[in-house]
Amino acid sequence: MRQKENRHKRLGTKKISGIGLMIALAFVLSYIESMIPINIGIPGIKAGFSNIVVIFAMYVYGPFTAFGIAIVRIILVGFTFGSLASLMYSFAGGMLSFFVMFILKKADIFSVNGVSVAGGVSHNTGQIIVAMLVLKTKLLIYYLPALIISGTVAGIIVGIAGGLLIKRIGFVIHSQT
Repeated sequence: MRQKENRHKRLGTKKISGIGLMIALAFVLSYIESMIPINIGIPGIKAGFSNIVVIFAMYVYGPFTAFGIAIVRIILVGFTFGSLASLMYSFAGGMLSFFVMFILKKADIFSVNGVSVAGGVSHNTGQIIVAMLVLKTKLLIYYLPALIISGTVAGIIVGIAGGLLIKRIGFVIHSQT
């Protein structure tokens, strides 16, 4: 009986360590992304590399853990590299993105790539909605088509990377939790 308790405690420790590693990786990817200049004349376009970690966590650790990773990453990055405004936009986009991905994953009708694309597009949509509310203008809606395209491209890249990671190492982590 005692050996079984110790085994479960070790597995819990491995899972907690893995989650900490995921948060750190998402943070570092956000930092790297902030150093890559994407300037095509439209504000708010980013690659979304840290979402690779969220997608991976959603499929391997489950939605509750992925949600925690997403929240912690948004807060850490917002306070470290951003401002209150960027934190607000990131939070709105990140939460809408997470819930859309959660619903689509749960429905089990899309691949990892499809879930990721929907996440990228909804992230940009959430940010535009908040920007329209904050700036009290509907004119920002004209940015949405370009942001949908960029969210789709980023979602495909993130989905491919996340899918590869899930396939290659996800089963190892899942078997240890």
